[in-house]
Amino acid sequence: MLGLVLFYVGAVLCLNGLWLLGHIGDNEIAIIDIFVGGITLLASLYLAFGPGADAASINAAALTLLFTFTYFWVALNRSNGADGRGLGWFCLFVAITAVPVTIQTLGGATTTWGVWFGLCWAAWGILWFLFFLLLVGKKPIAKLVGAVTVAEGVLTGWVPGYLLLNGLMK
Repeated sequence: MLGLVLFYVGAVLCLNGLWLLGHIGDNEIAIIDIFVGGITLLASLYLAFGPGADAASINAAALTLLFTFTYFWVALNRSNGADGRGLGWFCLFVAITAVPVTIQTLGGATTTWGVWFGLCWAAWGILWFLFFLLLVGKKPIAKLVGAVTVAEGVLTGWVPGYLLLNGLMK
């Protein structure tokens, strides 16, 4: 299931990055955010409440929902005219949460995949902190954040998701 989720997280990050760079309109970007929010919501619900649910899968669901909620909030803000400050504060919550998750993931890593996943958490934490600076701090960094978002979409989502889906990474 991780390959499926990461593949579409890669898509939503790439497209949101292109949106921040001005290549996609406000009214159109909501479609991918709702779609990927739905996929990650379903995956999280299965992890938390499905037949094999345990403490580890519930933890994975809780962490995945951090991103699910972000995608839904981006979509909602495109239709309600909000300035994004509320979303920005939520992004700070995600960024702060990513710090201990990164440390824990890297500390427990025994494989290349484990190290890679820990580094992804660090990258996501930095990206969500950039979203906080952009939305709450009103820093003029939209182009930087857009470029970082596209890069992280490719490197932490799209490529590893594709590799996992095709059995090329384990």
